[in-house]
Amino acid sequence: MPMITELTRIEPVHLARLEAQGVFTTGILLDVSSTATRRQTLADHVKATINDVRTWRDEALMLNLAGLTAHEHQLFIQAGIEGLGDLLDVDLPTFRIRLLRAATELNWQVPADLMVVGWWEQARTLEEA
Repeated sequence: MPMITELTRIEPVHLARLEAQGVFTTGILLDVSSTATRRQTLADHVKATINDVRTWRDEALMLNLAGLTAHEHQLFIQAGIEGLGDLLDVDLPTFRIRLLRAATELNWQVPADLMVVGWWEQARTLEEA
């Protein structure tokens, strides 16, 4: 499980408060925010809004896609895909194009198509869960 320090949409003050609550990984974050009640409780404990918690959760879900490294995370951000919701909003051809553009802008190699399709399909599986 990625560390919560890999989340890009979390302010340092909230990061420190989450760590003080024992939330060090995205897996723990997902667990303690698994229901609406738990999200509100977490928001109250770290002095954040429920929308903050939803945003962190959205990015944490994306970071937990199989094979997604910090490098690919940056590629996704460059492609305008900051969380699972952004990935769910695009069809597979659009996702491929956005990753290609982002890789070109960064002068990076595009991930193998098998990985791209896998991430897109995993996102759909997580949506159903």
